[in-house]
Amino acid sequence: MQTLPNPVSSTSATPAFDPFDTTIHRRQTRPVPVGSVTIGGGHPVVVQSMINEDTLDIKGSAAAIRRLHEIGCEIVRVTVPSMAHAKALVDIRKILEDTYQPVPLVADVHHNGMKIALEVAKHVDKVRINPGLYVFEKPQAGRTDYSQTEFEDIGTKIRETLEPLVVSLRDQGKSMRIGVNHGSLAERMLFTYGDTPEGMVESALEFIRICESLDFRNLVVSLKASRVPVMVAAYRLMAHRMDELGMDYPLHLGVTEAGDGEYGRIKSTAGIATLLAQGIGDTIRVSLTEAPEKEIPVCYSILQALGLRKTMVEYVACPSCGRTLFNLEDVLHEVREATKHLTGLDIAVMGCIVNGPGEMADADYGYVGKTPGYISLYRGRDEIKKVPEDQGVAELINLIKADDRWVEPEESK
Repeated sequence: MQTLPNPVSSTSATPAFDPFDTTIHRRQTRPVPVGSVTIGGGHPVVVQSMINEDTLDIKGSAAAIRRLHEIGCEIVRVTVPSMAHAKALVDIRKILEDTYQPVPLVADVHHNGMKIALEVAKHVDKVRINPGLYVFEKPQAGRTDYSQTEFEDIGTKIRETLEPLVVSLRDQGKSMRIGVNHGSLAERMLFTYGDTPEGMVESALEFIRICESLDFRNLVVSLKASRVPVMVAAYRLMAHRMDELGMDYPLHLGVTEAGDGEYGRIKSTAGIATLLAQGIGDTIRVSLTEAPEKEIPVCYSILQALGLRKTMVEYVACPSCGRTLFNLEDVLHEVREATKHLTGLDIAVMGCIVNGPGEMADADYGYVGKTPGYISLYRGRDEIKKVPEDQGVAELINLIKADDRWVEPEESK
């Protein structure tokens, strides 16, 4: 997956408000290494996903990881519910290194997983833990609150359980994701803060403080929820609290359990894009109830739409109206099929002259229906030539070639 540098994104702590500013000012965060990839520190927003295969299926898991990586998934997560799953990562990594290349891997550890986490930390680049599940708190019937002593006692147990993993990751130069989920907050957090974004943030901060006390700061934080307003509020509050506390950890964005189809994509985009537009977020995952490969195009579309990464051609096209002089939908499809491999170009397809030149002013090339039966081709704001409609796409390609900006599609090489 080719990615071009983004000329309009910048990193700034608290930029002054400017109503005419079209730049996204990303929150300043520390760089956190995950294998060959870096999250935060001004690096491009990183795309992640997770395989569906059982990690004990070593060949199937290696193949699934490779499929995701080949289409642009930069970090791949796997689940490790048992010690056997953790040890399987040894063979999975070897297959990838021998037959493909090393891929940055994250292991998901849940439910009292200290021993599992310690084992898998040897074989992956980052370990993800869920604070609400890492140390199990047995519910007490009839409980109405937690005393300060009870709260602190559990905190001490968490530290004792977490410390060996933190030390292992620290000494190996690896990383951890503190992954809070709205639906699995620890019982004492629920009693103390309620089922709220504040409870999510305090849960994350408790684990961050333990890590910092052990001089470990290769941390990424997530606060996922299945409801977009809760997710957005949690991340905003987390960014605010970290700013207050002088913390600069990268944030992993996602709407958990977003579902499938069009609504799942819209729901994920609503949460992720809202935060990215405010400069919050350094890595993203779109969680769909579909094949993981379906998540990657959505991630890149979100980043491209916000101008945070350039991984495909940007097409500008009017919605069509009674002034349109050709079948806009068909022509846009034809232009897209001919030029979609030209990463970095902006191409406009406009149905008439009324709005065409103005609306497509920022495009590299324009394809405009100016008079019946003819197409006007533009380079930027300048009309270059008028050609018969049936030659429009071919002549657009010739214009791109004349500017030495054409490359042959991979399948043609």
